[in-house]
Amino acid sequence: MKFAVITHVVHIKDDSQYFGYAPYVREMNIWLKNVNQLRVVAPLVKREISVIDMPYEHTNIEFSHVPDFSLTSFKNSLTSVFKIPVIVWSIFWAMKKADHIHLRCPGNMGLLGCVVQIFFPSKRKTAKYAGNWDPKSEQPATYRLQKWILNNTFLTRNMQVLVYGEWKNQSKNIKPFFTATYWEYEKESVPKNSINQEVIFVFVGSLVLGKNPLYAVKLVEQLIKNDRKAVLHIFGEGIERENLEFYIKNNQLESFVYLHGNQSKETVKQFYKKSHFVILPSKSEGWPKAIAEGMFWGCLPIATNISCLPFMLDYGKRGVLLEMKLEEDLAQIKDILSDENLFKEMSEKALKWSRNFTIDKFESEIENLLAK
Repeated sequence: MKFAVITHVVHIKDDSQYFGYAPYVREMNIWLKNVNQLRVVAPLVKREISVIDMPYEHTNIEFSHVPDFSLTSFKNSLTSVFKIPVIVWSIFWAMKKADHIHLRCPGNMGLLGCVVQIFFPSKRKTAKYAGNWDPKSEQPATYRLQKWILNNTFLTRNMQVLVYGEWKNQSKNIKPFFTATYWEYEKESVPKNSINQEVIFVFVGSLVLGKNPLYAVKLVEQLIKNDRKAVLHIFGEGIERENLEFYIKNNQLESFVYLHGNQSKETVKQFYKKSHFVILPSKSEGWPKAIAEGMFWGCLPIATNISCLPFMLDYGKRGVLLEMKLEEDLAQIKDILSDENLFKEMSEKALKWSRNFTIDKFESEIENLLAK
């Protein structure tokens, strides 16, 4: 099978290998087990490989390097006018030569891929929409346009669109799906220290305004002010790191909040196993991987009431849905901390639910998708 991937993920070439953001590449490597030839259409840059990059595991890769582009300002939009025709041409030829077309959405490359795929109605296609599919959510116009094209069975034919969560009034193109991080064999019991000792929180994600790491810090800070022994471990990098460092120092939280930066999957896993809560006060999510991962290891999730998160947390039965009002959210957490049996019950529900979604099951579902 000749498999064409259209993605906005920035890649790096090192010798004969192509690297990309590890969670994305890790998933794509599962798709590629069923593929003879891979063609990737994506941006390519020159930079050092980091701990959050990993290579494609495939021996037959053709890479179509296209320029990165953005529509976020007048200047960027102006330069994009000259880039887009080149990108569209590369996407068109990749699709023409492919047996199966795979789009990664939402994103600028995904948007162009959505448009170009219209001209290949008979080709087998899949799209992974990794953002928030909620039709009622406020999203950029380019995201709404991608969703409309993908959901339209006249423009988009022979397509299975993988989305997070189950939504009403969707076309036959739309298929509820999931993402997995761990294998079936990794399941093991996860004993936790009593929450009456020290309560351990973990945040995993980019340190950007959209992920709201500072809100996580403020929640833990308030618990400490209420004489609770609590610590917060933060994993990730981003432009908000400097603000976080300033806030932590200014409020004398150095002994309670730790910034670990980007770390390996195994390191993060070990912190999940000893943590009581995984927290993500994000403004927008698709399938929040950090929440599902933490739940797999018995962490009780604390997350915003957006996208498919209410479904993941069973509307508050296996986690805390944040109102993004500090006093109200603090009260929810304190209620759980006041009852260890309640914490254990909710934690067990979170663990059991998340362990339904393993890489083994994911592989089987991908194989079925490509066989259709």
